[in-house]
Amino acid sequence: MKIGSKICGLSTHEGLDAALKYGAAMVGFNFFANSPRFVTWDQAASFSARVSPGVERFGVMVDPDDDFLGQAITAGNLSVVQLHGSEDAQRVAAVRDQFGVKVMKVIRISEPSDLEQVPAFEAVADLLMFDAKPPKDATRPGGNAVAFDWRILAGKSWKRPWLLSGGLDARNVRQAVEITGAGFVDVASGVENATGAKDPALIREFLEEVGSI
Repeated sequence: MKIGSKICGLSTHEGLDAALKYGAAMVGFNFFANSPRFVTWDQAASFSARVSPGVERFGVMVDPDDDFLGQAITAGNLSVVQLHGSEDAQRVAAVRDQFGVKVMKVIRISEPSDLEQVPAFEAVADLLMFDAKPPKDATRPGGNAVAFDWRILAGKSWKRPWLLSGGLDARNVRQAVEITGAGFVDVASGVENATGAKDPALIREFLEEVGSI
């Protein structure tokens, strides 16, 4: 089975070009102001214009209001809104219906009971993402280079496509996929040489490793 990769938190043309060159199926732009990977509307527009046809453009947002959503979708020409905050199922459904784009809801995991919220979201979201719960002192909900116990997902299946995220890099992604059965993987910090700074060589290494699984 071919595994699809999402390179998230792209904030330079060099990083984006590497993601596209080496076969990313999805790219992500971060609109959360507290993130070191934050991009402006103008940057998002510039990046989006470089994205190859057929590559999904995700916009990472945390509890956005409607005005913010509209601006982000337009600026990034987004095909998917990634809701990474405390949005409930009703909000996910409303975003999907109002803006006419696909919506992915991020579900943060630290223990098996966290999966109890999945049914409510898979009823309304187009995609799901399983990410690690952030450390207690974290200033952002994701992109913290933290993994959760992948065995929590072992043998599970859902009605929607889903992505595995949290602490992935070229060294551990094969094991993560083998344990979880993930068909899609998401990486941000795992392809950086400093927080927020994408390394084209690490992007290539990650995508080539995923391609060999």
